[in-house]
Amino acid sequence: MSYPAVKMERASRHPLELARVLLVHGQLASRLALQTILVAAGYAVDVAATPSEAFAKLDEGRYALVLSGVSLGPSTAGRDVLAYARVKEYRPATALVTGTEGLHLPRNGRDRDRLSIYTENVPTFLGEVAELIGLRASRRYRVLRHAV
Repeated sequence: MSYPAVKMERASRHPLELARVLLVHGQLASRLALQTILVAAGYAVDVAATPSEAFAKLDEGRYALVLSGVSLGPSTAGRDVLAYARVKEYRPATALVTGTEGLHLPRNGRDRDRLSIYTENVPTFLGEVAELIGLRASRRYRVLRHAV
């Protein structure tokens, strides 16, 4: 008894992209490591090494999340990038990225989108990224729901 040949095809030639992320980090090794982790998790990632490069990318595209490293030169450069992202009309979620566990910020009130992510624990890092993007999406949905 013979069975008909079944041709196995890939469901899609393009990988699933969960959301578009802008990663801004001044240290090459950290930037590449974070980019690799995010791409492997299914995110579309654009990278910038300087605040001016990040500002240009924010002006050109739309992002669900902007992650900025703490070490971008001047002490406030990372926060300046996030502040610039927050005034964009599409209001992306934002977070500071650090490899130092002691820099976690509170997750309540106005500071919930300004959380530092401890990058030593990859599953936790990816969970925090997904949560930030989810909070952003629900915040945008609530605005639309109240307008109707």
